[in-house]
Amino acid sequence: MEPILIQDVLKMLPHRYPFILVDRVLSAANGEVHAIKNVTINEPFFVGHFPAEPVMPGVLITEALAQASMFCMRGEMQPGQIGYLAGIEGARFKRKVIPGDQLHLHAKLEFMRRGLGKTTCRAEVDGMVAAEATILFAVAKE
Repeated sequence: MEPILIQDVLKMLPHRYPFILVDRVLSAANGEVHAIKNVTINEPFFVGHFPAEPVMPGVLITEALAQASMFCMRGEMQPGQIGYLAGIEGARFKRKVIPGDQLHLHAKLEFMRRGLGKTTCRAEVDGMVAAEATILFAVAKE
């Protein structure tokens, strides 16, 4: 599979600046996805989190994982449907994510049935786990 570049990511996700947190999808097949988020000092959240030591907020790492999850759920959803965040289980943050990092987002579809989806996710920087979570989605019309 060819990587999905930002122009096509924007066609597939409803998010826009400053809330689009997937820059590229490297692979998406068989219910698994590998995407990236390039973390730069220009991110608006670094102004306040934390100015003396910029750290990407855990909630935004989780949101990046949720956005990446949409690419492994795409084949299971009907046109015009979208996955809304319904729950987060077992979220753990194991490493700071700072400007200059490339966040590798991994998601695996565990199930999709009766309008509910579940993915297991992992975010890595330089091969080290930065965060893990299980994310639940409710699928509905946009």
